[in-house]
Amino acid sequence: MRVLFLKKINLLIGALLLTLLTFSLVIYPKEGVQAATAGLKIFWEVVFPSLLPFFVLSEILMGIGVVHFLGVLLEPLMRPLFNVPGVGAFALSMGLAAGYPMDAVITGKFRRANMCTRIEGERLLSFTNTADPLFIFGAVAVGMFGRQELGFIMGIAHYIASFTVGFIYRFYRADRQESNKEPEVILQSNILHRAVRALIKARQEDGRTFGKLMGDAVKESMSTILMIGGFIMLFSVLVRMLEVFGILTLITPVIGAALKIFNLDPSLANAVFNGILEIDLGTMAASKVAAPLGDRVIVASWIIAWSGLCVHGQVASVINDTDIRMGPYMIARLLHGIFAAFFTWLLFIKIYPVIGVMENVIPVWHGYNPLERLILSGRQMLIIVGILLVASFISYLSNKYKLVYLNKNKTVKEL
Repeated sequence: MRVLFLKKINLLIGALLLTLLTFSLVIYPKEGVQAATAGLKIFWEVVFPSLLPFFVLSEILMGIGVVHFLGVLLEPLMRPLFNVPGVGAFALSMGLAAGYPMDAVITGKFRRANMCTRIEGERLLSFTNTADPLFIFGAVAVGMFGRQELGFIMGIAHYIASFTVGFIYRFYRADRQESNKEPEVILQSNILHRAVRALIKARQEDGRTFGKLMGDAVKESMSTILMIGGFIMLFSVLVRMLEVFGILTLITPVIGAALKIFNLDPSLANAVFNGILEIDLGTMAASKVAAPLGDRVIVASWIIAWSGLCVHGQVASVINDTDIRMGPYMIARLLHGIFAAFFTWLLFIKIYPVIGVMENVIPVWHGYNPLERLILSGRQMLIIVGILLVASFISYLSNKYKLVYLNKNKTVKEL
């Protein structure tokens, strides 16, 4: 009864909010159109050209079995660290290269294809949902703050915090899942042969011709990316309407009081509120506030890790036909934000005074050129996959020779 009552309350609240938003657009049509246009501009110039190729590519790679191939090779790394299947590394690398919500799109595909369990899918979403380096180093550090060296601090803090959350979530529901330890026969077999067999099996089970596969990939990718564009426009309008109706002035004092508890400038309350809703608006607001630089960077790191309700809505929409739940994901975003803010504070105090020497090795930001962004993101993905493969191979050899050593000792004792 209580669950049913809460569902009815949520339904009524949702209906009321949507009705108010509709009436606000009738009352302030000019502001609504301007906000929607601004959201459309971001989508068309940034999101669409940078994400669509990765969406199509991920669909094709899954269809021809490459993801299954990589999953076998990366299992020795991903299972011990994060308690997820090896294919999770593909979601991780694509998410790091393309940013939000690429990882959620791929995780949803994994679950639909039964390549991971529900719990493993929830673990994957906990730490693969990250901003891409180009956004942190370029758009935020240089484009918004005008300080190239800040990208290093925020980037390192962001990804360390993400992996910290992933390691914590490896224990999530561990008691409700069968043991995922590899049996000795698997460790003793040739991992490359198993990977090739997985590729061939996946391709045979898919069965589509390459032309059919490409057509389906483009069609599904266009549907997903248009949905993301709709969310961006919707939240742009929502934030603008909240400003017009003065809701922002009612909430910011409460947020300012919370910031004081953490010894942060309360003038950043507006940025936090915007960041709760939308990542770009929040980070931009944080960069322009007349507050100490350290406080602004910490708040911006929290916003990037939290990622905004706009991104959360996108994630919910791409996994809505799976049994993956949003609750663990939301808790992970809160943890990611807290860890990112803490690591940023730590790095800003220890690293920033001497970070000037690193300016020459940090990429220079030239703006959102779609082609340049696509090339850099693709290069980042290949580098990340390469690093993960090397680490996985080292882990595999270590486990294999350890097993051989233990078996030899066992034989000697039996003799």
